[in-house]
Amino acid sequence: MSFFEAIMANSLLFSALLAGLAASIVSGIIGSYVVVKRIVFISGSIAHSVLGGIGFCLWLERAKGIAWVSPLIGALAAAVLAALIIGWIHLNYRQREDSVISAIWSIGMAAGVLFISQTPGFNVELTNFLIGNILWVSSSDLYILFGLDFIVLITVLCFHTRFLIICFDEEQAQLQGLPVNFLYILLLILTAISIVLLIEVVGVILVMTMLTVPAAIANLLTSRLSRMMWIAVGLSCIFCLIGTGAAFHLDWPAGATIALIAGMTYVTALVLFPHSQSILHKQNDIKKAVCD
Repeated sequence: MSFFEAIMANSLLFSALLAGLAASIVSGIIGSYVVVKRIVFISGSIAHSVLGGIGFCLWLERAKGIAWVSPLIGALAAAVLAALIIGWIHLNYRQREDSVISAIWSIGMAAGVLFISQTPGFNVELTNFLIGNILWVSSSDLYILFGLDFIVLITVLCFHTRFLIICFDEEQAQLQGLPVNFLYILLLILTAISIVLLIEVVGVILVMTMLTVPAAIANLLTSRLSRMMWIAVGLSCIFCLIGTGAAFHLDWPAGATIALIAGMTYVTALVLFPHSQSILHKQNDIKKAVCD
């Protein structure tokens, strides 16, 4: 049976591709902001701190019998909380920012490990969250994923121009009277939501690959942010499709396969476009980007 025949015959595989599409749309858009704003390290801290929320909800579900608690909800709550804390630290304690962000990264992961150690049973679900298993997505998870997609897309449509300004020049944004602090926190929250979407596809360990690599490749191909977003979304969808198909035929973990293909494509793009005039190399084109 071919991969496309399997999609039509297997509802789990079809749901997996829908989840990949939901994650790809948001990750391409938000990942572009992350790359241009140069907040990959902050995003990495948010991504890994969600293990605390996942572990806590697994512990509540299995040790305390609270059936309605979902690890996905725990991941979302932990990600948004980490975004708020890191944003507040960034805005108020710039001199010690790196150290405190690293501490939050460590605390989140340590809390997750502790809760997991107290959770009875073999944690197959935890393994899926760590290394990714797109086939694990349920119908209720799909509703949550597309709901988060909708929230992120509406917010970006409303704030896109202002996000552009703070990504390129926060001082200019302040001179124009924009609420820079609010916009920065909002961007981190949207990043946190995108990370939770991607965790369903590639897992906690590989989440930063899919958040940043498609946008980084797109950055090599264009100097306009709007075009960069479209390319990043397309690349992310292609990586999910090819990675899931390859994993299906080779019997590999889907999340790791998707991330591997994305990483290899980025290395290839660096070789093919060594002198690319990307957005990060054209900061003088701010006005052109803002008017895009």
